[in-house]
Amino acid sequence: MVEQLQRYGVIRSSKVAEVMEAIDRGLFVPSGGSPYFDSPMPIGYNATISAPHMHAACLELLEKNLQPGMRALDVGSGTGYLTACFALMVGSEGRAVGVEHIPELVATSIENIKKSAAAPMLNDGSLSIHIADGREGWPELAPYDAIHVGAAAPQIPEALIEQLKPGGRMVIPVGTIFQELKVVDKKLDGTVSIRDETSVRYVPLTSKESQLHAN
Repeated sequence: MVEQLQRYGVIRSSKVAEVMEAIDRGLFVPSGGSPYFDSPMPIGYNATISAPHMHAACLELLEKNLQPGMRALDVGSGTGYLTACFALMVGSEGRAVGVEHIPELVATSIENIKKSAAAPMLNDGSLSIHIADGREGWPELAPYDAIHVGAAAPQIPEALIEQLKPGGRMVIPVGTIFQELKVVDKKLDGTVSIRDETSVRYVPLTSKESQLHAN
């Protein structure tokens, strides 16, 4: 899977390749799925795990903000796969935080991570997953050098911009029918610049109730 993404030029960084090889996606995709196929997979509760090329693209965009000792927030952490990748990149001296509003997914993601190469970070507390509304972020450990949002927001939540550290970067899909993956950079003086990276299709970033009752 990683070699294919490197061939297609999605993965250019040796660090991203190393981390995606170390965290086995097969531990995070529900049984019966094809974990190494480059496609999103349903994980229950009207949620999905993104396709490997999207995870790779987001890791590439955030790599400079996922250096050892830095803090990363994964909103809509789902299976825990990308949060585990973040934990490996920032290391035990950093913090990787996942927030997910479906309690069953939080419980499953913790079990997934326990089987993975990120298990030591879960044990030492540098990696944690919390039940919370991702639109509010996780202020307790803010500010973050890197924020990734795994569902599409109608607009960028103000709470997430506030929790982004000066010098930090957020990657977030924005839109309803038509969505763009936006790269949000907060400059050292606190001003924010936003650019479109690519067109995407994500499930909506919404309330737990709306998600569970979606058609």
